[in-house]
Amino acid sequence: MEIVSTRDMLIKACKQGYAVPAFNIHNLETIQVIVETANELKSPVILALTPATVDYAGAEYLLALGKVAAEKYSIPIAMHLDHFQQYQQIKKCIDLGYKSVMIDASLDVFEKNIKKVKEVVCYAHKRGVSVEAELGCLGGIEDDIGAREGVFLLTDPVAATEFIKETEVDSLAVAIGTAHGLYKFEPILDFARLEEIKNKTDIPLVLHGASGVPTESVKKTIKLGICKVNIATELKISFAQGVKDYFNIHPEADDPREYLQHGKEAMKEVVIKKIEMCGSYNKAQ
Repeated sequence: MEIVSTRDMLIKACKQGYAVPAFNIHNLETIQVIVETANELKSPVILALTPATVDYAGAEYLLALGKVAAEKYSIPIAMHLDHFQQYQQIKKCIDLGYKSVMIDASLDVFEKNIKKVKEVVCYAHKRGVSVEAELGCLGGIEDDIGAREGVFLLTDPVAATEFIKETEVDSLAVAIGTAHGLYKFEPILDFARLEEIKNKTDIPLVLHGASGVPTESVKKTIKLGICKVNIATELKISFAQGVKDYFNIHPEADDPREYLQHGKEAMKEVVIKKIEMCGSYNKAQ
């Protein structure tokens, strides 16, 4: 198979009442863990790349790895630009062959957000690329992108209707009380707001900041219309802890093929749990 856009996989998820997990990747090892585990569980999967990851590993390298994974496995695999803010950077990645992008202008005023999203949608749709945008503002920071501490702006259901109509965006990330990074306290999610947004809109809805949110809470958002769930922080923590644990036992270790394997094994446990949480296992057709 080839890498795909997120459009069809999210529409299918919406119709069948599950969510597709979007896992943040950073290198070869994290890609291997995610796609191999998703293949074992027969789950569609989204590999999400932030601007910082692209700066670190290179858009061309990452795309090549994604293409190899898509050719090797029969599950739907999408490579998705996550929280990109610069039009030229998005355009460059689309031209390279990326088929799913997010333009995050959520920190701008409503009108400017619409204007930026429309520009990306115009370029992307002509090339068969799906576009995600965000309305409202999550708390926390992810790879130096986000709001200052304590700032939340929940998505307005009426504004969401206008936003979707004006931009013709394919999916919408909504702010209902989640945040990027680790939570100091259990988040309080506005389920009523999510239900109203779903009732007023007709495109796939996305939940960012799912790391650390109780499983039952995420499952409830999926029942209320969420069909893409983003997971990043828990993956990084598990991978890092696996490597640290290995060095605690083997302080003399110097072979990355050995100590990185322990990071991969720890991360796999999280990937399994999140696929089960999203209800996407056995949904790859």
